Amino acid sequence: MNILDKLQAGVTTQSPEETYAIARELADTLPEEAVLTLEGDLGAGKTTFVKGLAQAWRIQETVTSPTFNIYNLYQGERQLAHMDAYRLEESPEIWDELMLEELISPPFCLAIEWPSKLPFIPWPITHQLQLAANNEPRTITLKKVT
Repeated sequence: MNILDKLQAGVTTQSPEETYAIARELADTLPEEAVLTLEGDLGAGKTTFVKGLAQAWRIQETVTSPTFNIYNLYQGERQLAHMDAYRLEESPEIWDELMLEELISPPFCLAIEWPSKLPFIPWPITHQLQLAANNEPRTITLKKVT
């Protein structure tokens, strides 16, 4: 079974390392311009999942939650833009204000936590992921692939 099939069925992870492994496996399948939305409650593993993507692309920097920065950019074999929209005010000008379109270039992956806080996303969303946790284990489900 390939990773997309596994994720559509829902994958349960017992540890951060298992979450990293799922993210690394998905990273190998992503298109050159990938946009992932990561939905889930606080502590569901969204940033942990992004850390797994960073491992896959050999990013050396420590990946941290961008809650206060809004987004962090990392460069490895692929550029990774990690965004947390939780604190954003809904505004049609948000993308102009963030200037992400000027800062990212292919191959890239934009991973957006709390995407429902955004009025729109200027790139096509390639994968919508739902993360859920009741402590451990955690479940990662692929809601949609375009």
